[in-house]
Amino acid sequence: MQMEITPTVSQLTLSDRWVHFQARVGINRVMHRVQPGLYTLGNPVPNSPVFVTANYQLSFNALRSSLASVDAWILVLDTHGINVWCAAGKGTFGTDELVKRIEMTGLKDIVRTRVLILPQLGATGVAAHEVKKRTGFKVEYGPVRAEDLGDYLQNRNCTPKMRKVRSSLRDRLVLIPVDIVNYFLPTLLAAIILYFLGSWFSVLAAITSVLAAVVLFPILLPWLPFRDFSVKGYLLGLLVMLPLVYYSFSGSEGALWSRILHVLPLLLGYPVVTAFIALNFTGSSTFTSRTGVKKEIYAYIPAMGWMFGISVVVTLGLFIWKVLGA
Repeated sequence: MQMEITPTVSQLTLSDRWVHFQARVGINRVMHRVQPGLYTLGNPVPNSPVFVTANYQLSFNALRSSLASVDAWILVLDTHGINVWCAAGKGTFGTDELVKRIEMTGLKDIVRTRVLILPQLGATGVAAHEVKKRTGFKVEYGPVRAEDLGDYLQNRNCTPKMRKVRSSLRDRLVLIPVDIVNYFLPTLLAAIILYFLGSWFSVLAAITSVLAAVVLFPILLPWLPFRDFSVKGYLLGLLVMLPLVYYSFSGSEGALWSRILHVLPLLLGYPVVTAFIALNFTGSSTFTSRTGVKKEIYAYIPAMGWMFGISVVVTLGLFIWKVLGA
């Protein structure tokens, strides 16, 4: 049975832009989705182009807003509200879902064209030859960015520039607000615990390590030495801790071993926090691959765990020593 076809327009409303803002700062992020199915843009005819996208609202809006004055069909896959690139990696923007959506919408009976234009970033999830075999539709990959669709449609050919995935400073800055929101509550909880275990100095160290990861790391990513994100993050975390290390070591009284114990968490635990958050940034970057991320996780997570565990033990030990000494 053919599903209902839904009309849409290329012009974004204030409501759409409010949704974009919410998504960018992490408000109800998983709820920004549209209904999967077949949409009309303008007044398409059976020979009009057919575009495929995810049901993540920002992906859908990016596509339709880039097709002003274009009459087209838009086939929206059910990716559970996840963008094309991530959904392709997870398998929800995939061959089976594409075939299923073609059948459910009765697309064969609606259009005469047998070409589907998919975003290039969805290529990892879709086996084009399987789609052709199972549905008769040929898969054609458009440019990386929806903004290039106008030029692409002129001759249905992508230039090398259109094929290149960019990660400019502007692209990386967009990610900062959502990470600040995501890490706000965990940071607040850690700060409260550290305040009672240590002092405002420990709270400052925790906030500094998190901000270094979510703000400085995306900005400085191309220029930080070494390839692995974990190492990049740890070095950045260590760098921002050095003023606190100097202040703690030079301002503390007592035996040398006591002063060393006080700065140990600053050298081990807090930089590891920066490194761990930096490792998570691999999912938002073009600087690494899926296999590279897995390899890095297995290589560095155990070391991070040990370093963080040592820092926790030292922090608790110093707290108990302080209480008993009082």
